Amino acid sequence: MNLLPKLLEKYIEENSTKEESLLQELSRETHLKVQMPQMLSGHLQGLFLEFISTMIQPKRILEIGTFTGYSAICLAKGLTTDGRLYTIDINEELQPMVERYLYLAGLNQKVEQWIGDAREIIPTFEETFDMVFIDADKLNYSTYYDLVFDKVKQGGYIIADNVLWSGKVLEEKKDKDTQAIDNYNKKVAADSRVKNFILPLRDGLNIAQKLI
Repeated sequence: MNLLPKLLEKYIEENSTKEESLLQELSRETHLKVQMPQMLSGHLQGLFLEFISTMIQPKRILEIGTFTGYSAICLAKGLTTDGRLYTIDINEELQPMVERYLYLAGLNQKVEQWIGDAREIIPTFEETFDMVFIDADKLNYSTYYDLVFDKVKQGGYIIADNVLWSGKVLEEKKDKDTQAIDNYNKKVAADSRVKNFILPLRDGLNIAQKLI
């Protein structure tokens, strides 16, 4: 879901760096072959993730929710020379597609794919992360936040996608996913250990910086 009017979004895309051909191909294949292709990060959000990663120059990134690998490619571009991105997804059927595009992007040696339940995998990591990107099942956003928090370095970032949920967070009667996202936003806003803001890009990004 994009919250901006289509014409305004088109104007922004026309006046931003163009989507590179490999990402265009990945987006096209995702829409042709994969269910729920709207889960793809897409051009403008991908650019933003690449920009923020390049500014931070992280050594370690954790991504929760790989899908077809668009956001992983964008995030991995900002890694340090010896940097590494760990990405987790429950769907093993998409792994070959992700691997192929990471190879074509020249990033396969920097990205480590994990298949399974992130709630079980995250506690096994002994890394300290500069950045975490949460874009998986909405019911467990708050759980993922709690699991990763102590693994994020001071000054590091936790970014969660889809936090405006097509504007449904404003509705009085909320379904389970919407309520979980609303709970997540309120949880982060009330956490004195971070400072955060919600960026109304695409379907909303909650960006939190760890202070302590």
